[in-house]
Amino acid sequence: MPKTPDTTTKNNHDLVLSYHRVRRALGILGVILPLVLIIGGLLSNARLEPSISDFYHTKLRDIFVGCLFAIGIFLVSYKGYKRKPNERISDDLVATAAGIAAFGVALFPNESDAIVTVSQQALGLKISPLFHYTSATVFFVCLAIFCYVQFPKTARPVRRRIYIWCGHIIAVSTVLILLFSYFKLKGSPEMQSLVTDWNIIFWIEAIGIWAFAFSWLTKGKADLALRSLKHSQS
Repeated sequence: MPKTPDTTTKNNHDLVLSYHRVRRALGILGVILPLVLIIGGLLSNARLEPSISDFYHTKLRDIFVGCLFAIGIFLVSYKGYKRKPNERISDDLVATAAGIAAFGVALFPNESDAIVTVSQQALGLKISPLFHYTSATVFFVCLAIFCYVQFPKTARPVRRRIYIWCGHIIAVSTVLILLFSYFKLKGSPEMQSLVTDWNIIFWIEAIGIWAFAFSWLTKGKADLALRSLKHSQS
């Protein structure tokens, strides 16, 4: 039985609502993850960890891993708009890569003095952090691609600028995270102390994640508003 125009319109509207919920969930998770770690760290240990990843080795491990898995599941399940013939990448591809990377960040801990996970047992204490940092880099790069390439395609000028600025923040954060992570591990004692005592990596990561959250919340509202406008005009 062929679909009527009203049925097609309703299906498209339901699809937009579904995407809106996924984007809103991702945005909310991105907002609350650093906040929960900040509050939890201050309440449990009266301090923050040097990086978000270091919270894996604290009482907040379940929250850290749980949020990352939730983000990963939402990203892998997100299909987005279909790739056009002249486009090289799709929302689905970038989101899936980002989701798998989020799983990698959660499953492969960073530096540790003792083996506490199956991944560390299988790979060793030196190899697991390599998977962790590679996954984290892929995750942030994919988030930047969304802001630079995917989201601006159908955006109005104001929102396009928002996405681009979020992309700039994520890209700069990625570079700085890698740089200060190197200083944390290989720098002079003074540099290591500076990075650790001032939680430099943590705050850079938090800013990058908040930029990711803001871009996804903005995208969700933009598409919902556009669909509502088209629906009211039809």
